[in-house]
Amino acid sequence: MSAATTPIKRQLAIALSSAILFAIASNAIAQDQPVTDENSTVTYPASYFSQYEPYSVNDMLDRIPGISTARGGGGSSGGPGSSGGRNRRGLGAGGDQVLINGKRVAGKGNEGNNQLSRIPASQVQYIEIIRGTSGDLDVRGGNQVINIVLLEAESRSSVAYELNTDRLHDGTYQPGAKASLTGQNGAFNYFLSGEREPRWQFREGSETSFFADGTLNDTVVREDTIDSWPISLTANLGYDFTDQDSAHFNMQWEESDRPVETDRVITDHNFEPPSVQVEYDDIPSTSDSWEIGGDYEHIFDNGSRFKTLFIVNEAEDDSTRERFIVDDGDFTKDLYLANFERNRERIVRSSYTFDLAAAHNVEIGVERAQTILDSSLQLGLLTGDATSPAFGSLSPVTNSNGTVEEIRYEYFAVHNWQINNRMSLESTILYETSEITQSGDVSKSRDFDFVRPKLDYRFDITPSIQFRASIENDVAQLAFSDFTDSISDSDDDQDSISGNPDLRQEQSWRYEANLEYRLPEDAGVLSANLFYHDLEDVIEKIDVSTDTDILSANGNVGDGERYGISIDSSLRLGFINQPEMLLTAGLQIEDSNVTDPFLGSERRLNRRGIGRFNLGFRHDMPSRNMNWGFRYRKTISRDIFSYDIDKIEEIDDDGFINAWFELQGWADLTYRFEAMDSGNRCRIRSRFIDGTIATGILNEIEDSCSTSGLKLAIKIRGTF
Repeated sequence: MSAATTPIKRQLAIALSSAILFAIASNAIAQDQPVTDENSTVTYPASYFSQYEPYSVNDMLDRIPGISTARGGGGSSGGPGSSGGRNRRGLGAGGDQVLINGKRVAGKGNEGNNQLSRIPASQVQYIEIIRGTSGDLDVRGGNQVINIVLLEAESRSSVAYELNTDRLHDGTYQPGAKASLTGQNGAFNYFLSGEREPRWQFREGSETSFFADGTLNDTVVREDTIDSWPISLTANLGYDFTDQDSAHFNMQWEESDRPVETDRVITDHNFEPPSVQVEYDDIPSTSDSWEIGGDYEHIFDNGSRFKTLFIVNEAEDDSTRERFIVDDGDFTKDLYLANFERNRERIVRSSYTFDLAAAHNVEIGVERAQTILDSSLQLGLLTGDATSPAFGSLSPVTNSNGTVEEIRYEYFAVHNWQINNRMSLESTILYETSEITQSGDVSKSRDFDFVRPKLDYRFDITPSIQFRASIENDVAQLAFSDFTDSISDSDDDQDSISGNPDLRQEQSWRYEANLEYRLPEDAGVLSANLFYHDLEDVIEKIDVSTDTDILSANGNVGDGERYGISIDSSLRLGFINQPEMLLTAGLQIEDSNVTDPFLGSERRLNRRGIGRFNLGFRHDMPSRNMNWGFRYRKTISRDIFSYDIDKIEEIDDDGFINAWFELQGWADLTYRFEAMDSGNRCRIRSRFIDGTIATGILNEIEDSCSTSGLKLAIKIRGTF
């Protein structure tokens, strides 16, 4: 070998070694990046988040562009005619769009979404954003499903904890803490958590009242103190008997008492000099709830599945409002209002899923749900008539008691057709029957039945661009509290709200079309959603007046519609060389109409304006072990009205902002500082007398605003 060729061979060897090392490094980097498969599912491995040292699953999700859209934050879900939401009765195929290890958590208050802030990030293997439809999913009907897949090991465990303290603008401090244990021992996996979070609130506000001719009527200065410090315990247990048989058991208990004290100073300007009256409200309130749920699943040799689950829950709320006139230290009670509600629910749901053919999957099943509301309301006033200890030693005015029970059956069939490797169509037919029985002050029984079809079409134009369209006939569940008399906490001059035993369910035909574009290299997500909802039997206020009193109650006012567009974006700022900065923004523009039952003219739906917007920013600095950012959301303050039989309210607010700074520091702990402010909540209320808002006379206009001020918090988090 000549001396001339030796350097060349050495250079070639160095180049080849460098190429091999570069390929290995590139492969390692690629493994850290999200991957989109042929079914449009985006998978984020745990290593993708490791540089950020996240504390919980929520911290991991916050780093994913477009996650608010995946979690249902960008779209037109809910609203009139919708059966969704935590307060839905029964389970249905939809509900929470979060799976843990591909399984639905058999709970409502204890759903998968409620676990995300409690599960340590160290226990996660990967996270999936499922954008397609599949017969293998435990939930149906969501735009996207989030699947949290935990590590598998013969034995593992992890403890996560958080200590925090909130400081309110009146100088009050209140501590809190949470801890969770996550682990696995062979075929047994477990998740236990407990938390006690500060919910203390101090709200101060003022109101100025003018007569219709513009003269000053009175002014009110108000302070509300809510002393709430809820505690909750949660357990999720699972056991894999075999590769084909598994069971899960879930429990939750929560105590969230919410006692309230209110001080009011009312200055009446109809006298000279103006007279001043001081009022004090004492409202002790207790609230307890528990839930037990479980499921069993068997997978047959041919791949078909049988699954059954159950949920039993109960919630009790008991409050008593006593109002006193304060004069030189003397307290004279002039109002006693006691309200009790107990809600119970028992649900069983079973289904069988099988492949009809290579591209066709079918799920058939049935759900039975029993829902019971027991309620009572006692109203006593200082009228001078005979008094009773059961009414706070005041004169009895209202003594309402009632029980409402519904037995509901839901028979369903879901057909999932994978048309080709880019298109799918999921069709659902659901038949619902129910009997609602009311006893107490009113005795009544009614039967209902509905046929509810749905089509969900998805087309992956490219792996990054997806088009979704759906048509659904939905039926909202009735709020049983609307059947009986209840209390009003938004109007000091209205002691109680009348019930209506003749309510029918809101229904809607919902048409939606969505286009989503996921930018290359995880640079962001852009999404636009068009929606049109054709509403039937809209529930708003109706006239239930008597010969002596002008009264209203929630009732069916007829048909309506709601339509609009929502646009959401989530972009990494790599185009300005800042890939660790994530900017999110969303805008929803909508309109609606319904015929007002009092005015006889068309208007927007109650409390529905022309839309809302949100803005968020996040800056991660892994090299410095810190991050900071903010979130802001607000309704568009234009023509947001609420209509009642004798008053019209115009509503406005300053929006909500949350800013934070987080640092990983001493003892491998995470230190998080937060500032939250909901701004002013304002309302202009026009009151009418001698009739309704259509036939009466405008008497006074109340202009009020309140704020709970800036809240500061510090949180110290750790795992071991």
